[in-house]
Amino acid sequence: MFGPVTTPANPQRVVALGWSDAEAALALGVQPVAVSDWMGFGGTGVGPWAADLFTTPPTILGTLELSYEQISSLEPDLILNTRSDNSAQKHDELSKIAPTVSAPPGVVAYGTTWQQQMEMVSAALGKPDEGAKLIAEVDKAFADAAAANPEFAGKTVVVGAYFGDRYGAYVRGDSRVDFTESLGFVNTPEIQAQAGESFSIELAREQIEQLSADLTVIFPIGGDATALHQDPVLNQIPSALAGHMLIMEDATLIEAFSSGSRAPRRV
Repeated sequence: MFGPVTTPANPQRVVALGWSDAEAALALGVQPVAVSDWMGFGGTGVGPWAADLFTTPPTILGTLELSYEQISSLEPDLILNTRSDNSAQKHDELSKIAPTVSAPPGVVAYGTTWQQQMEMVSAALGKPDEGAKLIAEVDKAFADAAAANPEFAGKTVVVGAYFGDRYGAYVRGDSRVDFTESLGFVNTPEIQAQAGESFSIELAREQIEQLSADLTVIFPIGGDATALHQDPVLNQIPSALAGHMLIMEDATLIEAFSSGSRAPRRV
């Protein structure tokens, strides 16, 4: 996004700042010395599907607010920031510390796909062939799942979230929508038409019916699913009445769905 980057041949001190950059590095056998904990996992800063891949706990860094002094003190030889807010100012500051790999061109904030992330991280780590192999494995898993469920093909889907008494929905380019579309679903046109410079849109209460589709997947952010089960408006939308609304409740499953990362472990 900000021009070509020359990375060291065999980086030893990798700082993973972008959302799921650490998991991508771990899948390639590289343990970052520091990690931004985007999902508030604690511990090693990554999901339980990848946490045990660390043998030495990394330093936990900020996410939206970065301490350049702290990052510099870690003496990194490579900084990964492939899935972030795409701030040019942050990129400039980080590049003064070490070669920094940001998002690819034309990607909205936090819109780097898992394939793009693995391609960039594996190239930066000098392991492009291993990255391509991992991508092929996951692509095959999606293709096999889609083939086993041909009824998914062409059906509309909405992936929504509930946060602070507000609703939102995700658009193409977000890992959750990309996941469902890889299974054959199509993000509902009514939601997709509202896509702008973000990976999601906000819906007013009078717009809740826009969450209806052939399949509605919805989950809470920062709380449990009680409010979703008790919302009379949400539970009267056509997909809910037809039994086609899935309310996700398991925190680990929600975190994995949202992270969209690739690591050689399964929950």
